[in-house]
Amino acid sequence: MSAEGHVITLRLLKGFALSVDHKRVPLSSSAQRLLAFLALQDMPRTRTYVAGTLWPDVTASRANANLRSSLWRATRTGHHIIEASTQELAISKHIDVDLHTAAQRAHRLLDMSCPCDDILSAQTRADLSADLLPEWSENEWVLVEREQYHELRLYALEAMTERLTAVGRHGEAVAAGLAAVRAEPLRESAHRVLMNAHLAAGNRGAAMLQYEQCRRVLLDELGLEPSRTLRSLVSPHPEAGTPNPPARRVGPGPQRATGSSALSHR
Repeated sequence: MSAEGHVITLRLLKGFALSVDHKRVPLSSSAQRLLAFLALQDMPRTRTYVAGTLWPDVTASRANANLRSSLWRATRTGHHIIEASTQELAISKHIDVDLHTAAQRAHRLLDMSCPCDDILSAQTRADLSADLLPEWSENEWVLVEREQYHELRLYALEAMTERLTAVGRHGEAVAAGLAAVRAEPLRESAHRVLMNAHLAAGNRGAAMLQYEQCRRVLLDELGLEPSRTLRSLVSPHPEAGTPNPPARRVGPGPQRATGSSALSHR
């Protein structure tokens, strides 16, 4: 909450949006870039550094002029959204940034010593399912931050799937696992936690279908077969302490194995 008593939020996931008391505030594109950049830094930065990063293809004097113009446009909102001194700039500490909240939750999910019942929610899953500023691909500084968050959110979605599976919330576990697979279809670990969620719910057919989807994608895109670990989730297992049945002998000829699963030989 800001010093004026207003609730100011900045959305960077799925797209840029600045809101005050749940009403969207229009900003010029240059002011949006400035505010988003400062939010991603999450610490004060010198004016020289900000100008040079946001406008790397122009002279220093032109970049500084662009920065002054963007800062002026940002102040026209009438709300205190940027902390500015003669040397440094920072996003106002009163602004709630969705990316910061999502990243904090992701780190909690990855810390297995940390209880997370309070964040095993649809909102957490939605935030971890969204990429950072997906329409800003022309900005190099955005691409770097996006890739870092993309990796973090994938690991967090997998951890969330495992936590939900462990407490028997199978439907939510499957939803989180599906979000992980959608975010990175070639990621075998995402398919694995989703298959485990299906199996925990007793849905072996769904687990097999997920395995076949993973296998098809890996073969089509990379020419690879799924790992032995993934295959073992859907391969038949003999009962504990029971040896594998001997291969059947057919007539007097040499021994020939029959009835083997095709998956076990890949």
